[in-house]
Amino acid sequence: MTIMDKVQSATRATVQGIVDREPVNYLEGGGIYGIISQGRHNLCTLEIMYNHAQDSELKERIEEAMEKLTRPLIEECEGLLKESNAQVPQFHFTNHKKHKEKLNIPEDARMTDMEIAAAVGTMAKAAQVNILAALQSSYQLHIGIMFRRFLDESLDWNYRLLQLMINRGWLPHVAKITH
Repeated sequence: MTIMDKVQSATRATVQGIVDREPVNYLEGGGIYGIISQGRHNLCTLEIMYNHAQDSELKERIEEAMEKLTRPLIEECEGLLKESNAQVPQFHFTNHKKHKEKLNIPEDARMTDMEIAAAVGTMAKAAQVNILAALQSSYQLHIGIMFRRFLDESLDWNYRLLQLMINRGWLPHVAKITH
């Protein structure tokens, strides 16, 4: 490493240290606000889908989406806004009781497990796009790292959901592709 490389490295570290101590900027705040809003709506929808689901493994995936991904992401994003004295979204959606046992909902009034899995997967993809957009507009290292961590966890979760869908026959097997 040359002397100039050392100087550049030290300069980058100093500038990053200054930027890390800045409050959330408008771009970051807008992305965070959107993630909180979407996350709260997703929790409400996931609770309803959890109650409609008949497959126990699908219920597990939905529970993971709520408790290991969505709630922690909302809490961390709200914490970032509070640290910056920014307003946290004030609207809240209804919390629905999650029933562990299968509910006796008539088939013509509930979604099938395949429909639920497809809807949850679509919601996950929309959330991942929002997290990626927020990551791309993030200037602060700790915020970017947080978004990257949640994006990675979400992609891992999505893979497990896709495997469940393939194993249950809710997605077609494609010839010449190893599943």
